[in-house]
Amino acid sequence: MNITVRRRAPELIVPAKPTPRELKPLSDIDDQERFRLQIPVIMVYRSDPNMINMNPASVIRDALAKLLVFYYPFAGRLKEGPAGKLMVDCSGEGVLFIEAEADVTLSQLGDVIYPPFPCIDDLLYDVPGSSGILDSPLLLIQVTRLLCGGFIFTTRLNHTMSDASGLVQFLSGLGEIVRGVTPPSTLPVWQREVLCDIPPGPPMTTFNHKLGYNTNDNMVHKSLFFTTNDISAFRRLVPTHLQRCSTFEVLTACLWRCRTIALQPDPEEEMPIMWPVNARNLLNPPVPVGYYGNVVAFPVAISTARDLCNKPLGYALELVKKAKSDATKSRIASFSDLIAFKGRLHFTSVRGYNISDLTRAGFDTVDLGWGKPVYGGTARARAGVSFYVPYTNSLGESGILIPVCLPSEVMMDRFVKEVNNMLVLGKNELPALSKL
Repeated sequence: MNITVRRRAPELIVPAKPTPRELKPLSDIDDQERFRLQIPVIMVYRSDPNMINMNPASVIRDALAKLLVFYYPFAGRLKEGPAGKLMVDCSGEGVLFIEAEADVTLSQLGDVIYPPFPCIDDLLYDVPGSSGILDSPLLLIQVTRLLCGGFIFTTRLNHTMSDASGLVQFLSGLGEIVRGVTPPSTLPVWQREVLCDIPPGPPMTTFNHKLGYNTNDNMVHKSLFFTTNDISAFRRLVPTHLQRCSTFEVLTACLWRCRTIALQPDPEEEMPIMWPVNARNLLNPPVPVGYYGNVVAFPVAISTARDLCNKPLGYALELVKKAKSDATKSRIASFSDLIAFKGRLHFTSVRGYNISDLTRAGFDTVDLGWGKPVYGGTARARAGVSFYVPYTNSLGESGILIPVCLPSEVMMDRFVKEVNNMLVLGKNELPALSKL
């Protein structure tokens, strides 16, 4: 549907009080090529009778200025130091903020409150000159009011500053200040130096392939929704000893296999898949509470296209489980082990697949004063990158929403057909078989 969005001029929100002027180096985990990108997040809120006379943009704008007193590095700008080392110039220049309104109600959006969102470029406006990694705002926030009193909150984060957990911590703090809680219950901790200049730990799985994001603007976007019954159907397609696998493992194996079939690569081509793992609870000593930088490792599974497509789903599942087991306390026991993951992967080829699991990140629970969002998660998929987002559909069924992006309608149709075939086979308890 067509949506008209009217925006006010972008403004810079600076900390409400003076903050230190200093240079803060990023960690060796933050300072990687794979994080030198912008990540968009969207959260959709219903109207609240208790907030009927409140302008959400004004309320959030004021709270943001107060929060930036605690998270003042976000109001700075990234610079490159010696050898390209990234650091934050805590200049207090501010975070970009846009107030907007749309000529639509939440009910008129109906069942399309998930990616791909209509008019996403209007709901998250790319202010000219704002999307660079260096010398650009580290956060852009847009609040778009709806005719019904609800609103759409979108943000774009320079990924070098935070991972999903760190961003949720920041947004949760914003919500607390909106609700009158100052300071936020979790105070931010910088301490990036603890993840810097650590000698590498024991060697892990070597992986020199180039994974990647195809930046083709004509990519085809679609979201798939899986209920618990659907997940159970996929489990029936694997051997008995694997049926107690996690939801993440079986879904990832299924999507990896179906996407490979859809792409129809050369049978001997290697098809890598990887996913970020939150390593906060895997490290010893632990990351301090309140640390909002990137603390992730990237397990990788690899198979030829021929084996992925010709062998049963259990084959892909076992590869995923093995790679996942490498990112456990037994393999990432220290900061040095975590940094051993650094620098192995670059994103330049559409063959590689990246799964980012947001089901426990917390975007769907961020209360900005209007209760929990109707939808909270990624604003879009990327070529070669899908996200797992918690979602409840119009029938009240809870499950996982997965935005997917493929290079053509033909490939998307093949992908959806293969997924549906596996669901049918699983629900009828028949074996699945696909050929290249």
